[in-house]
Amino acid sequence: MHEIRERLNKVYPVNITKVESVTNEIFRCTAEEGTYFARISNHKSFNAQLEEVRYTDFLYQEGLGVSPTIPSINGNVVERITLEHNEILTVLYKSAPGAHLPRNEWNEDVLKELGRQIGKLHRLSKKFEEQQTIRYINDWQDNDEYDFLTYIPKEESGIRERASEVLSSIKAIPKNDSNYGLLHGDLWLENILVDKGLDLTMVDFQDCEKNFYIFDLAVPIYSAVEYSFVGGGNIIEYGKRITKAIIEGYQEEHVLSSDMLEKLPLFIKLKEIFEYNLMHMFWDIENLTEEQMRIMNHFRMRIEMNHSILNL
Repeated sequence: MHEIRERLNKVYPVNITKVESVTNEIFRCTAEEGTYFARISNHKSFNAQLEEVRYTDFLYQEGLGVSPTIPSINGNVVERITLEHNEILTVLYKSAPGAHLPRNEWNEDVLKELGRQIGKLHRLSKKFEEQQTIRYINDWQDNDEYDFLTYIPKEESGIRERASEVLSSIKAIPKNDSNYGLLHGDLWLENILVDKGLDLTMVDFQDCEKNFYIFDLAVPIYSAVEYSFVGGGNIIEYGKRITKAIIEGYQEEHVLSSDMLEKLPLFIKLKEIFEYNLMHMFWDIENLTEEQMRIMNHFRMRIEMNHSILNL
């Protein structure tokens, strides 16, 4: 951490006194001027990260709740630093207000506001794309995480069949300016901070992509049902309530056609298979823990049986 702190202090106009690891790529930086988060990663190319930062800074300037970047002393929003003799890309963000809500506080009021902010995000994304040509942020199907048939084993024929059906169905949907464009791509609830008065901040745009806008609604609905329901009621009814709330909020800011709304369960299934594919990409399949095996089998049964977690 000492080396990271030293390198960051050399290139940014802040005096960082402490660096703590949040993930392998995200570091919390305590400085005399406040709290910051440094993303230190070569996960995406320089040009892709620069395009992403220009997008999020545009959203911030337009009044959306996102974290602004801090330019380096060289005026760069994406900097190159050297760690352990390797050059690595760095972006420094000002800490966002708010905090992660406890699971039992993700209620209809919060999720309706989230839907409203997602609608605003997509409206501003369209404005950004009218002003900027997107060259380096991928369309969804060009990202490895959606290359299901490469990573899901051939012997899992039932899951591969479902995956192919989902991919084919989504690729066949006609695209237009109202249903397709630049979006966050990973709006699960851990990437949303909530402040007093229901002010929301979206963080971690590293997986931003071009996709059907409804995918940004499918992800938090999936996340809320999968991770945030704490009992005390019927989970099916909870799913219906929060889905209705998110959609109502969204429609206050952005159009959502009935045709695309009918496809919401399809995009939730895309997210589910996406998560299952990540397990094959990043877990040691030959040495799974008991918990990992339980999770994978849970996904296998749902996908093979074509069970949907959402019934509108």
